[in-house]
Amino acid sequence: MMSYLPEGYLINSKENKFYLSSMENFNRAFFEQIPIEQRAAFCDCNHNLHIDFGFIHGIIPKDDCAIGIKDGTTKDIAIISRVNKPVRFIIKEINETGSKKLAILSRLEVQNKFLNDYIPTLSTGDIIDARVTHLESFGVFCDIGCGINALLPIDNISVSRIPHPSARFTVGDDIKVIIKAFDDNGRVILSHKELLGTWEENASYFNVGETVSGIIRSIESYGIFVELTPNLSGLAEYTDEVTNGQQASVFIKSIIPEKMKFKLIIVDAFNAEYPRRKPHYFIKEGHIDTFRYSPECCYKNITTTF
Repeated sequence: MMSYLPEGYLINSKENKFYLSSMENFNRAFFEQIPIEQRAAFCDCNHNLHIDFGFIHGIIPKDDCAIGIKDGTTKDIAIISRVNKPVRFIIKEINETGSKKLAILSRLEVQNKFLNDYIPTLSTGDIIDARVTHLESFGVFCDIGCGINALLPIDNISVSRIPHPSARFTVGDDIKVIIKAFDDNGRVILSHKELLGTWEENASYFNVGETVSGIIRSIESYGIFVELTPNLSGLAEYTDEVTNGQQASVFIKSIIPEKMKFKLIIVDAFNAEYPRRKPHYFIKEGHIDTFRYSPECCYKNITTTF
């Protein structure tokens, strides 16, 4: 199943390095049609990708670079943007002309195999690996395997609302995601927030009387929402002296599980840029059918069913 992981996951693996270590081992990958990865060195003026293996030069012809290139449904930027990044391919041919050798490669065949053989095995609720490839205001595009992208909508990223996906992720982040749905065209829709824990799991990190760090996320007339974790926010009294996105130190006045409430007092709010923390996953693998965010004692029943 390793060959179905997002691009870049294989390049430093022991197996991949073995096939790239010599012409003999490269030939073995050719005869057994094993997908391997290597960095794309450059894209020529005809939009063919070139790969230098040291002992042989490789080329991925334009139409073999990605699904949709040949019929125009995928734009050429999908090829250009792979330069200097790992790409996954199989070796279709090895041609020799005198002392020169050329390997003809195909990324398209690897992607087709992923769509035809792997995607049908997935069900909603399955937890898989993904790599962030692109950020938009409405969500995150993630490589879920072999360079095939799926959308993680912004409202599926975390329970705590954020102004933009860049508040959580950067391009290249390796994350865990859940298969939430398949649209009418068979494309995969992802979710992420269910892996970040329930209200109770997140609340267990805090105690009344503590002063803790937070981020100002929303300023309303009735109060200010402060994010304590990506899946937990509390409410502080309104003040016009803070702005969205500021870091804050907050005093925990009370915790009310029945209402899923943290009552906070803002001690200080200030502008600062801190390193973004990696997501903490309460569930990392397997499958979930339902996720109840709210405590059993709460009158609200906030549940996701996959």
